[in-house]
Parts: sequence; structure tokens; C-alpha cells
Amino acid sequence: MRHRRITRHYAWSPDESRRAVKEGGSSCSCRSCPGLELGRPSHRKRAFGVQEAKTLLARSWLQLSIMDNCEMYENTSKCIASSKSMECFMVLSTQAQKISTATLCGLFGTLCIFENCLVLYLIFSSSGTRRKPSYIFISSLALADLLASIIFVGSFVNFHVFNETDSSKELFLLKLGGVNTSFTASLSSLLLTALDRYISISRPSKYKLLVTRKRAWTALGVLWLGCVANAFLPLMGWNCCTLNSACSELFPFVDNNYLFTWICLVLILLGCIVCAYSHVLWRAHQHVANMEMYTSQVHVGKQNARMRMDIMLAKTLVMVLTVLVLCWLPALILMIYSIFVSLNNHLRKVFAFCCTLCLINSMVNPIIYALRSKELYSSLRMHLSRCRRQLRTSNDSPEAESAHRSSMIETICEDIHAM
Repeated sequence: MRHRRITRHYAWSPDESRRAVKEGGSSCSCRSCPGLELGRPSHRKRAFGVQEAKTLLARSWLQLSIMDNCEMYENTSKCIASSKSMECFMVLSTQAQKISTATLCGLFGTLCIFENCLVLYLIFSSSGTRRKPSYIFISSLALADLLASIIFVGSFVNFHVFNETDSSKELFLLKLGGVNTSFTASLSSLLLTALDRYISISRPSKYKLLVTRKRAWTALGVLWLGCVANAFLPLMGWNCCTLNSACSELFPFVDNNYLFTWICLVLILLGCIVCAYSHVLWRAHQHVANMEMYTSQVHVGKQNARMRMDIMLAKTLVMVLTVLVLCWLPALILMIYSIFVSLNNHLRKVFAFCCTLCLINSMVNPIIYALRSKELYSSLRMHLSRCRRQLRTSNDSPEAESAHRSSMIETICEDIHAM
């Protein structure tokens, strides 16, 4: 009861509560429960109990003030890009969470940059691959994933780990537009790759007439322009500050209607990708079934090879769809949930983790779409063997080179004498 009576006498501001936490943490030396200390008859121990009660009240006030920052941001300072208005979006509270997040983002981001740079080099270093439309689409995917890894990791770590805010609302929306552009372009490039494979298996005789280099570059131009225009709509005025509408609980300054529109766009892209690859798998299975019906016993080896190809294609497509669903669906579900229901601090932390799954998707895409290709794999092996030969020649000693030259001179002299 004394603990309750004490709590009624203290109503602090956030600055006073922070000061009380520091004073309570420095002066309190007892390790037992503060409620039990308040029940002891000793005056000294009762003083320690009062001090610990102040500390507990201050800590609880800090937690409540942090949770209420979103409401304050919604009502009073939603258009001010300051540390106080951004506090509720910085969900990583402990040092361990910040260190683990920075480590994961640094590791995944470095691997993603290396893989996509390697894919772009392998495609454009060979004249045969850079002219094919399918590899043009894969290069667009690699470029989008490369930009996503650079912009996302830099912005995410800077905001959630170092808790640094931008100087203005426009600068924050510019960075958010860059992340939005790269991830949307990545999914759109996946859709073009899926449509390319769908046309190649549904109309193989007309594939070269339908899918040309000019049409491929035109489709990529329309794709990137559409992604840029859609991503920078909040910067051009579709935000909750300009419209004085409801702001998102996950992204500062973002209007809920815009977030819902972007979610619908991403779901449409994912649905089209799933439909295209499902149709590719069905046509491949149908083709193998027809070959089983019309081939004779003499061609059993070829039939088994086609069946193995069907199984490999099925495994690849299942891998593609599994990665897409696992990496994108959790974040999209939480985005949809945030539009209709208020999120607590725990769900915001879960959403921050789910955002890193989209980075994992950008890291896995080069392995699935590019490095599994026979042409790119053979090109990679050729470049690696060339690098090994250069290392061997550079590591040769001068004595070995002089011995090789002397042996060559001796053989030339012997040939002259023989003549």
C-alpha cells in the first residue's frame, strides 16, 4: 500500500524522469525487491525503498512516454523531421539488438553487393550474353538488387542503429523513394524474367520474333520509369503532411492510402510472378507427358533426360516461389495490419526484422537466376582460370625465368649446329 501511495505523489516530466533514473541508479545499492524494502520498519531501508520506487516510476514513465510519442507525432509534430518526432520509429532499444542488426545488414549487404556486381560483370563482359533478352532482364534484376542493398543498408542502419535523423522531411522521403524504387524494380524485373520464360516455353517457335533486344530495352525503360514515378509520389505531395491525413505507423510522413496502394502493387506483381511460373511448370510437365506418350523404347535415355530436366525445372521454380513468399509476405502482412490496427513496440521490432528479409531476397536472386545459368557459370569458370594463370605467372621466380630462357637458347643453338 505504501508503494501505491508513493506513486500518487510523483508526476514527472520526461526530463525529470530521466534525471530520477540516473539518481536512482547511482544511489540505490540494495538488490532486493523494492516492494519488500518498503515494508521493512527501518527508516534507512524505507528511504532506499522510496528511492527505488522513484526509479521504477521514472522508468515506467519513460516507457509510456516513448509509446505515446506516436500519438504526439500524429497530432502535433508529424511534419517535423526531428529526433523527438522520430523516436517512436526507432524501435531497436537495446545495444545487443543494434549490434546484431548492424552485423546482419553489413554481412548480407556486402554479399549482395559482391554477387550482383559479379553478375553484371559476367553479363556485360561477354558479347553473347549481353545481347540476349533474357540476360538483359537478369542484368536489370542485378542492378535493382545492387541499388537496394546499398540504399537500404545505409538508410536502415543509419536510422535504427545510429538513431540519426535527416535534416528535412524531403530528404527522408528522397531516401525512402530510393529504397522503394530499387525493391519495386527488383520485383518488376522478376516479373519480366518470368514472362520471358513463359513465352519461351509456351511459344518456342515465335520466341525470337516476340522477344527482341529492342522490345526488352523498351520494357525495361517503361519498368524503371514507372517504378521511379510510383516511389517518389510521397516526395511530390502524396504524404500525410501535405494532405493532412492519417500517417503510417511504420514509415514517417507516409500516407496510409499511399502505403495501401503500394502494397496492392507489390501483391499484383507477386501474383503475376506466381501465375507465370506455375504456368511454366505446368507446360513443362505437359511437354514431358507428351514425350512419354510418343517416344519409343529406343529413346528411353532421351526420355529420362527430359524427365530429369522437368524435375530440375520444378525444383528451381519451387525455390523461386518459396524465396519470394518467405521474404516478402511477412513484411506485407504487417504493413496491411498497421493500416487497420495500431501496432505495439514489439510488432514494430518484428517489422524491422522482416525488412531485412527483403534484403536476403536480393542476396539470393543472383544465385537462383544468374549463377545457375550454364553460360554464366562457364564464363565465371573461364575468368577464374584466367586469374589463376595470371597468379601463377606473377608468382614465378626470376631464376626460373632465366633458366627457361637459357634452355631455350641451348635448344636454338643445338638446332643451328644440327643444320
